[in-house]
Amino acid sequence: MPLLPLQLVLSGFLQRILRRNPGLLDRLGEHRRARFGIKPVDLPFAFIVEAAPPRLSAVRELPQTLDARVSASLANLLALVEGRVDGDALMFSRQLAIEGDMEAVLALRNAIDDAGIDLAEELVCLFGPLGELARRSFEFARDRLTSSPGEQR
Repeated sequence: MPLLPLQLVLSGFLQRILRRNPGLLDRLGEHRRARFGIKPVDLPFAFIVEAAPPRLSAVRELPQTLDARVSASLANLLALVEGRVDGDALMFSRQLAIEGDMEAVLALRNAIDDAGIDLAEELVCLFGPLGELARRSFEFARDRLTSSPGEQR
């Protein structure tokens, strides 16, 4: 799968979130220059999050030069962003791995929690007239990813 289409969506997604939450990156404080790697363990690509300048990139492999790395299943990463699961519980159950600067990761987590990001709503706005279809597709996929095998909807 080529990463360019995903990169275009990610750029628009990040800009929209920053417009709706102008102080989001300020919450990183002394970690504003940190570079974060986010690796969904069940996808063939990863993300690099940078605050200065603001950038969200899709990459095949995470570089070694990152300040911190976070890895988990896509379902758990989505649930973390939306505040639907406790990151500490995921860490203790070994469903979430963090390497590198823990303080920077904690600052990022607090910034995301404070923003109260609703991924489905962001997709609606990002995709314009196709927004409602994007929301339904995202919610369906998210629900399938996060439900246990016995409770598939």
